[in-house]
Amino acid sequence: MQLDAVTTSAGRGPSQHQVWDRLRAWDSLGLFVVVIVVFGVFAATAPNFLTQDNLLNILQQTAFFGIIAFAMTLVIVAGEIDISVGAQTALTSALLGVLVVQEGWPFWLACIAVLAQAVVIGAVAGWVRSRFGVPSFIVTLALYMSLRGLAMLVTDTFAISIDSSEFFYWGDGRVFGVVPIAAVYLVIAFVAFGVVARYTVFGRSVYAVGGNPKSATLSGIPVTRVRMAVLALTGLTAGITGLLQSAQLSSGTPTIAVGLEFDAIAAAIIGGTALSGGKGTISGTCLGALFVAILANGMVLLGVNPYGQNVVRGGIVVGAVLVNVLRSARSARRA
Repeated sequence: MQLDAVTTSAGRGPSQHQVWDRLRAWDSLGLFVVVIVVFGVFAATAPNFLTQDNLLNILQQTAFFGIIAFAMTLVIVAGEIDISVGAQTALTSALLGVLVVQEGWPFWLACIAVLAQAVVIGAVAGWVRSRFGVPSFIVTLALYMSLRGLAMLVTDTFAISIDSSEFFYWGDGRVFGVVPIAAVYLVIAFVAFGVVARYTVFGRSVYAVGGNPKSATLSGIPVTRVRMAVLALTGLTAGITGLLQSAQLSSGTPTIAVGLEFDAIAAAIIGGTALSGGKGTISGTCLGALFVAILANGMVLLGVNPYGQNVVRGGIVVGAVLVNVLRSARSARRA
């Protein structure tokens, strides 16, 4: 973004477009400031917030939904939504337990199999959305109910214990004995999705489809394949998260990840991703994920009623949506 002072031909200072570009830069900075302020408030008021164990716990919890939030950003940028990711995470965990413990599959083969099913289900959802014009909200809502039910069905509602210290390390281990390994996965996912979104043809296609699907089609962009790909990515990241949480719990558990889809979507929206599509950044979502994790952790330490926590989080998401709507309207007027 051009940040130098540029005068108009009339010599009256920056143009309206340049001013708006700078305002958008301040929007990103504003979210960073908000995260710092919220962190400071909890540091001053919440007991044990600044302890090493708690800060590392925040990083780990951020990773469990942040990885999905990066993929969710691309889905929303493409003008779609995926509310099935929590159910897919639970199904992945349940199937892993069944395949490894009950069926005796090798770990590596079971992991490949459960990730493959997550990707295929996501891709099929994208195909149904494009082929039959069914809104992605409806398609993934149906998946949410079906996958949750299937996870309960294959395990008979019971967690299946997985006895493996090596597997446990990959979900709850520490790098150099300090940094949660899940946080390393989060950084890798951040870099990977950042590169895809910003520097690849696929990333540009996602933004084009979200901005104007008809124009994207006329430009030769395979809209159906883009929609299939972004929903396959949320399936993949949900599957990865299912493996991580299974490793942390040392079990295939059909009841995990309740509300995870809300955290992933909230992180993207708070990070500035427009629900109308065509706009959003991975860096913004990363800040949004940190905000959600810090807020949840701080409220727990302060002893806020769980129902009250939901009220606060829901209100913040509504506020973020309103800000995005007003920002989009202002941008349209200035265009």
